[in-house]
Amino acid sequence: MTEARINLFPSEETRPRQAYMPDRRALRWRSIFESDDQQPVVRVFVTSRAFVRFCAHAGSDLDNEVGGWLVGKWRVNRLSQEQFVVVEAILPARYTHFGSAFLTFTQDSQIWLYNQLQSKYPNKELVGWYHTHPRMGVFLSEYDTWLHQNFFPEIYQVALVIEPHTQVGGFFIQDQHGNLDAHRYYGFYELNHGRKRSVVHWRNLVPESDNDLEQEGATV
Repeated sequence: MTEARINLFPSEETRPRQAYMPDRRALRWRSIFESDDQQPVVRVFVTSRAFVRFCAHAGSDLDNEVGGWLVGKWRVNRLSQEQFVVVEAILPARYTHFGSAFLTFTQDSQIWLYNQLQSKYPNKELVGWYHTHPRMGVFLSEYDTWLHQNFFPEIYQVALVIEPHTQVGGFFIQDQHGNLDAHRYYGFYELNHGRKRSVVHWRNLVPESDNDLEQEGATV
């Protein structure tokens, strides 16, 4: 991604719209790195449809890295003023350079993705990006970290890494100072919109409690 950049980010004057955080309608999935005394600056909500879509793309090539953009809403909770994002859709990237251990979004990739964002989701925000690490685990490489900090610098923009072989994944979120821990990933809140079953199958995440499963009517 050394080519000329496209302005993907909101202006300095842009602020998130206020909304009620949908945590009461979601099932929380935790990673081993999460604790009650250290919460991420931005909470991540994912619709069941979006989860199925990016997992399907992750499994489309088990030998090479694939990736794309995460599209949805950036909001601030009316009650607590805490920021959160809702991942509602994905845009799989085209025209990439890829291999078993790398993925590069070319200038053509950026132009195509930007045009898709404008035409298909004109009222949505670019809330982050995703890519896979076949047979490598869930972490951000030095290049991944550089890419995120330079092309997705907003505090609410997250990076999702999926390892399709072992069926694990996690979100990387900047702290309030803009720092990104390349080995500390977070889970998310699953918005299943009335489904009786959870669609989450990642083995490295656990539901917050058995009570949540009963409340949501989810079966893991």
